[in-house]
Amino acid sequence: MKRRTFIHAGSLFLASTGLANLLPLNSFSMGQNKSDKIRIGVIGINGMGWSNLTALLKDPRAQCVTLCDVDQNVLDKRVAELAKSNITVSTTNDYQKILENKDIDAVVIGTPDHWHCKITVDALAAGKDVYVEKPAGNSIAECNEMVAAQQRYNKVVQVGQWQRSQKHFADAIAYVHSGKLGNVRLVKAWAYQGWMKAIPVASDTAVPTGVDYNKWLGPATMRPFNPNRFHFNFRWFWDYAGGLMTDWGVHMIDYALLGMKATTPKSIVASGGKFAYPDDASETPDTLTAIYEFNGFNLQWEHATGIDDGPYGRTHGVAFIGNNGTLVLNRQGWEVIPEKDGGKDKIEAVPLQKSVDNGLQLHTRNFLDVIQSRKMEDLKAPIQAGAHVANICQMGNIAYRTGKKIYWDASKGRFTDGTANKYLAAQYHNGYKMPKV
Repeated sequence: MKRRTFIHAGSLFLASTGLANLLPLNSFSMGQNKSDKIRIGVIGINGMGWSNLTALLKDPRAQCVTLCDVDQNVLDKRVAELAKSNITVSTTNDYQKILENKDIDAVVIGTPDHWHCKITVDALAAGKDVYVEKPAGNSIAECNEMVAAQQRYNKVVQVGQWQRSQKHFADAIAYVHSGKLGNVRLVKAWAYQGWMKAIPVASDTAVPTGVDYNKWLGPATMRPFNPNRFHFNFRWFWDYAGGLMTDWGVHMIDYALLGMKATTPKSIVASGGKFAYPDDASETPDTLTAIYEFNGFNLQWEHATGIDDGPYGRTHGVAFIGNNGTLVLNRQGWEVIPEKDGGKDKIEAVPLQKSVDNGLQLHTRNFLDVIQSRKMEDLKAPIQAGAHVANICQMGNIAYRTGKKIYWDASKGRFTDGTANKYLAAQYHNGYKMPKV
C-alpha cells in the first residue's frame, strides 16, 4: 500500500476518554486534509474495539472510515454515537469488505479471541497495519502464525496490552532490573475478580434479530445460539477463549516475564476448577493456580472470581519476591516492601508510586507513531511480545486441561506429552482453515 505522509501532532494528545471530546480534536487540522489521515476500519466494535477506537480518535492523525460487526444492533448504536461528534462512517458485517478497501490504512480487531488470528493474518496479507486485542491468539499455533505473518508482510502489529505504554509499569521493571531486590526466586501474578458473579444457565434461543450468528461463530464449533456464549461472556468458553488465564493473565504475566527477562518455562503444573460457581454456565475455571518452572525461579499465577482480596490486598498484580525485598505492581502503581535483617530494613522502602497517565491512549498513540515512522522497534507491544505471553498463558490452561505436570521442549516448540500437544492448535470448523504463512 502506498503510504502517505503525515504531520505529527502528538503534542495535541488529550488524556480524556469521553466521546464528547472527539469532535474538537478531530476537527483540528494543523494543515492536514483528509488524505493526510491514517484511515482506520474497526472489526468488532462492541467492547474493546470501541474503547480502542475512542482512544485513537483522540489523536488528530486518526480517521475512522468504516465499522464492521456481525451484530447490526451494535453497529447502529456505534454509528449513532459517532454521529453525535459529526463523524460519519460506512458499515459492514463482512470484514473482508474492509480488507478489500485500498483506502483503509489500518484495522483494529476487537472480535472474540477465536477470530484474532485469521483476521490478523488476512489483514496483513491485504497490506493493512493491525491493532489486535489481547490475547494475541487463541492457541499456541495461532500465535506462531501471527508472528510469521508479521515477519512476511512487514506491517505494524500492536497487541492491546496497553500497560506496556504506562510510565509506572516501566519504572517498576527498571527497579527490578536494578538488582536492588536481590535474588528473585519467586514471582507471583494474580487476578481476583470480585465483580464476576455466576452466569445462570440459559436455554438455547433463536438468533437475535440483526445478528449474523454464522459469521460470529466462524471457525468455532457449530452450536445453537445461546445468550451466555455471546458478546462479553464468550471469554468463559473454550471454543472462543481461555478464561481469566488469557483475559487477565496476558496483562499480569507479561510483566512477570519482562521483569525476569524470561523466555519459556521448563515445566508447568496447574490445579483448579469451578469452585465458586460449580453449577453455572461457564466452562473455564473460576479458581486456578498455575506454577511455571523457569531457570532459577518459579512463576505462580492464581485467579479467583467472586473475591477481591488478593495477595497484598490487591485485586490484581505482580509481586517480585527477592532476598532483600518485594516489589508489588499493579494498575494503580508500585511499591517496594523491604525484608528485615535484625529488625532493620535490608533496602530502602519505596512508597506507592501511583499511575500518572492513560495507558490505552498512550498505546494507541504509539501505534499511530509507528505507522508513520515504520520503526517496528518502537512498538510497545509488538506481536512477538503479545504472542509470547499468550503462549505462556495457553501453557497454563493446557496444564489444567490435561491434569498433568507438563514439560516444554523449546528446541522443538512442543510439549513432551502427546496429550498436551493436542491443545497446541485450535480446531477450525465450518469450512474454515487455520492460516498457514
